[in-house]
Amino acid sequence: MLKLSTIFTQKWLKNFTKILISSASAVVFLFLDLLEAIFCVFFRLIDEFLEGKGSHCYCFIENEKEKIDTDNEESELSKTLYNRRNVFREMGFRRNVSRKKVNENVRWSDCACEKCVSWMSNIGAELKLHVAVKETEQANLQDFKGKKAENIVLLHGFLSSSSFWTETIFPNLSEDARQNYRLLAVDLLGFGKSPKPNNCLYTIKDHVEMIEKSVVHPFELNSFHIVAHSMGCVVALALAAKYSDSVKSITLIAPPYVTSRKEDASLTTLNTLAARRLWPPLLFGSSFMSWYEHLGRCVCYIICKNHRIWEGILKLLTWNRNLHFMAIDLTRHTHHSAWHTMHNVICGGAKFMDKYLEILRIAKVKINVIQGNRDQVVPLECSNNVKMKVPEAEVKIVDKADHTSVVIGREKDLCNDLEKLWGSIC
Repeated sequence: MLKLSTIFTQKWLKNFTKILISSASAVVFLFLDLLEAIFCVFFRLIDEFLEGKGSHCYCFIENEKEKIDTDNEESELSKTLYNRRNVFREMGFRRNVSRKKVNENVRWSDCACEKCVSWMSNIGAELKLHVAVKETEQANLQDFKGKKAENIVLLHGFLSSSSFWTETIFPNLSEDARQNYRLLAVDLLGFGKSPKPNNCLYTIKDHVEMIEKSVVHPFELNSFHIVAHSMGCVVALALAAKYSDSVKSITLIAPPYVTSRKEDASLTTLNTLAARRLWPPLLFGSSFMSWYEHLGRCVCYIICKNHRIWEGILKLLTWNRNLHFMAIDLTRHTHHSAWHTMHNVICGGAKFMDKYLEILRIAKVKINVIQGNRDQVVPLECSNNVKMKVPEAEVKIVDKADHTSVVIGREKDLCNDLEKLWGSIC
């Protein structure tokens, strides 16, 4: 009898907690909807005052010609840019806006320090991504164009950079790997030291073309492996599908692969990865930055534009002259680049994932999936979805690891797994 009473009490508390969180979430997000509508007008006015023209946002579709998210063009925008629900916008508190690209100049709300705009120093030069290269220790570099040495392309996740790999994988390779592999860690378009143009919509096509221009062609990659984390997995699959004859293996670490009907894929992904809920806090942060274009721009203005101040404060508080690379990477983007990449790659790319995986399955490219069982950013079902789509894929669930500790903190183990995969194929 006592056991039944305990079970009933626990069940009641669980249900009560769910109702409480749902109710609190509804109230908070209703308030945020109102703030978003207000800041939409605020940014239009201040942009007109400081830049001579109003800001361009996704608060309202002008006409039928603005319809987006077709089924066969990676260059199209994601439905989630326009179809994010907002109570006040639906009531008519919205303005008519244009979807035209803005100019390439640094905006008043973006950081203009030397590090953040270094990519603009060569005016007129062709834009290329920043690539960190770890050369093989073999003397004959021509081996890269043959079969003796292999190239490894590493793509980072959202709000990160090539440092994610140069600080983890690069120093932990075995001696054999140092002799046989050249590593190419890329700063994706809009992040790290790579260009962050404001006249770009950061679609999958944009990201893949920049990788081609900056990595595939210059380094003559006729054979290579790919390793990607989180958001980078979507770009990696698009790249691998395009070069399925050249890619020998692809390792997806915490891939955001949400299955649904193709026409609903973008919105389903947004609601899965960034549900409008207060708890857990990480989910609230994701939803805040994903659902609210103008409020997200406020956060970027406070944090990213003033990153030097925040970095100085952190150094004082931690008595550490060298901040952790993840703290630095967190601000190395603009709101424009992060906002569009989040929607056009992570959400908009969802409808193409099945096609990419099918191409790789037919080409018999080795697919390896790794994810932590405590991942609160990407649900575990995403890795299982890859296995269901490609039964030949190998899926490894790492115990007691989350979205980042699946790499950071277990670098040696990850390197061992990767080297075994590469070696078995080579």
